[in-house]
This record gives sequence, C-alpha cells and structure tokens, in this order.
Amino acid sequence: MVDGILETALYADDLDAAEAFYGDLLQLERIVRHGDRDVFFRCGAGILLIFNPDQSSKEANKGALPVPPHGAHGPGHMCFRATGPAIDALCERLAEAGVEIEADFRWPNGARSIYFRDPAGNSLECAEAHLWNIKQDTP
Repeated sequence: MVDGILETALYADDLDAAEAFYGDLLQLERIVRHGDRDVFFRCGAGILLIFNPDQSSKEANKGALPVPPHGAHGPGHMCFRATGPAIDALCERLAEAGVEIEADFRWPNGARSIYFRDPAGNSLECAEAHLWNIKQDTP
C-alpha cells in the first residue's frame, strides 16, 4: 500500500525559465540539474521534478539508470500546501514579479486556494492543507 506522494513531475521546454521561477521566485531548494533534461527541487517532504519532455521522452543512454521514457506536452497542474500567511506573502511575491493570480478564493470548507501559472503554462495552486482535511505542518 502507498503512504503518500514522494515526487511529482511537471514538464517545461525552457528549463532556465523553470529553474528561475521555482528556485528564485518560489524559493524552492534546487537539488540537481541535468543539463537540458531536468531540474529537481525539494518541496517540503516531497520532491518536484521538472522535465524537458523532448529530452525525457528519449530512451536512456546505455549504462544510465533504467528509467523508462516519459513526458507530456501542454500544461499540467499541481498544488503546493501553505499556511494562510504564507499564501499572503506568495501573493505579494507573485505580484512583484508580474505573475497574474488567476483565482483567489475559499472552498466550501473554508480553505483558501490561489491559482497562477509558471513560465511553461502549468497551472499551479497554493492551498491551505485543510482543503483535504490534512493537518498543516508548522515550521
């Protein structure tokens, strides 16, 4: 049985733009970058993988780890977990960077979500943990 999500992946053709967005703007810790193939970030207890689909869809080189080819084109979606004050601070950072917040609302259970896009067009959400009845980790 699975215990949770260890990693999630999004796809971006421009890894430089993705690295700046997730590393500099969202302030995620970069773990590693492999040329124009991928860049990985620490996100709380999980890992966010950003793959260039043109590279990750190719067969692995001989002697490389046997990860099957994969990739997607077009926008994906993921949701970050954050406290209310952290969402407020993120809204300010996004506004300063010229990133449009497409939606900012409260769900029927009172949890707040904001939606915005990364440079690749992926739909990103930042929501309070009680959206899914998950206890919010406190720093």
